[in-house]
Order: sequence, then structure tokens, then C-alpha cells
Amino acid sequence: MSDSVIRCSWAVKDPVDLHYHDTEWGVPIRDSRELWECLMLEGFQAGLSWSIILKRRDAFREAFANFDPVKVSQFTQDDVERLLQNEGIIRSRAKIEATINGAKAFLEIPNFAEFAWAYVDGAPIKNETGSIPASTPLSEQISKDLKKLGFKFCGPTIVYAWMQAVGMVNDHSPDCFRYREV
Repeated sequence: MSDSVIRCSWAVKDPVDLHYHDTEWGVPIRDSRELWECLMLEGFQAGLSWSIILKRRDAFREAFANFDPVKVSQFTQDDVERLLQNEGIIRSRAKIEATINGAKAFLEIPNFAEFAWAYVDGAPIKNETGSIPASTPLSEQISKDLKKLGFKFCGPTIVYAWMQAVGMVNDHSPDCFRYREV
């Protein structure tokens, strides 16, 4: 995997991580549904590695109706039981139910993208230090606000990882080739 390109250190061990880093991580997402999908996947990642989620992302999309929030909001207990048998996803009742409830909460927000991006005044926060925190006061505030709206599995650490993934904060290492690109 050494191609003489400087990358963030976390991205160089696994080809899946490398591809994600080079093509997606930190690229600003402005689509409400995509932002919600990423937040739900970050919730499934809690206690696991992001690589596991990336490797199962297609299975998650199939299991959760391509993260169509209208469809997911209508999932029933039978759907929960069906998903608990799906070996392609993380089979956690609490995380599955949080995704269904997250779809309902998402539908109550007129424009999720505007809601999310308002926290950073519409522009990515550039981290120039090279030091990546697990959470920040801003991720703590967003977490509290999301929980008030009915979201679960969205603690400050999960929210900060989501902010990184969707480009609300640019946490690429300053010497990483993607730092200036995103």
C-alpha cells in the first residue's frame, strides 16, 4: 500500500480504509438523506471499528431499504426480528431500533442538511493541529440536540466521527494529500 502519497495514519493498513479515506472521508455531504445514513451507520459503529461498518455497508443499505427514512420509519417489530437474523449487518436490537426511531426523528426535521450544517455556519471547520480529539464541545452540543429530537446512539464521540466523515470538520492530517482537497 505504499505509493509515496502521504495519508492520515489510520488509512494505510486496510485497503477498505484506504479507499474510503481517499474518496469519501471528509468530503462535505449536503444531502439530508446521506447525512442521516452516515449518522445511523456511525451509531452501528459504536464499540466496533469503522472498517467493519464499511465492509457491511451494502448489506446495511439492503437491510434498511437504502436508508429511505420514510420506509425505515414504517418498520415494525417483525422487521426488527428479521434484521436480528441478518448476518450481513450488526445484529443489535438497540441499534436497529435506534435506526427506526432515527428515521422518525429525521422526518420531523424540515431540512436535516440545513440543521446539521448550521452548527458550522455552512463551512467545514479546518483542524490545523494534526491532533484529533474524540469529541469536542460542539459535538457534545449536537449530541444533546439530536437526543432531544429523539435520536439514539449519537453520543459526542459518535457525533464527532460523523462530523469528520461528512466533512463538517476537516480532520485530515495537515500533511495528508486530502487535507487541502477537502
